[in-house]
Amino acid sequence: MPRIYLSPSTQEFNPYVIGGNEEYYMNLIADAMEPYLYATGIDFTRNTPDMTAASSITASNSGYYDLHLALHSNASGGTPGQARGIEAYYYPTSQNGRRAAEIIANNFEMIYPLPNGTKIVPTTTIGEVRRTRAPSVLVEIGYHDNFEDATWVRDNINSIARNLVISLADYFGIPFREPM
Repeated sequence: MPRIYLSPSTQEFNPYVIGGNEEYYMNLIADAMEPYLYATGIDFTRNTPDMTAASSITASNSGYYDLHLALHSNASGGTPGQARGIEAYYYPTSQNGRRAAEIIANNFEMIYPLPNGTKIVPTTTIGEVRRTRAPSVLVEIGYHDNFEDATWVRDNINSIARNLVISLADYFGIPFREPM
């Protein structure tokens, strides 16, 4: 049975333009993933909102996981509210991290309103990608300062969760199963 460390954002200080925050919405997605993970036969451990990125990395590294999956949303750099998209980050030398990121990004193309708005990005700077022992992917699920992306996340919690677990099943080479 594959095992993942599921790490929804603990960043309650990143507000969504529609109300709520990054921690709130990423935890809703993780909550919605759980029935799909159980049905598909993917074992998981999950961080909690009172943890930090550093304590999530420590917790992940204290166990044996086949993948570390971090769920986040992004913010525009120069002009708030202008950027959109899905980005799947992986460590450049991790073949498994890259493969998981490619599967996740490709599957998001099926549900994200801008299919060409998904991409994979190698990084050596994001802690949850660089410092985890397991292969890792950090997914930036839309931009929380963009009205269209924030609304899309809010209105598609279950389809995002389902899509992520379909991606995990594909990555692990096991059948995806709907919850009963």
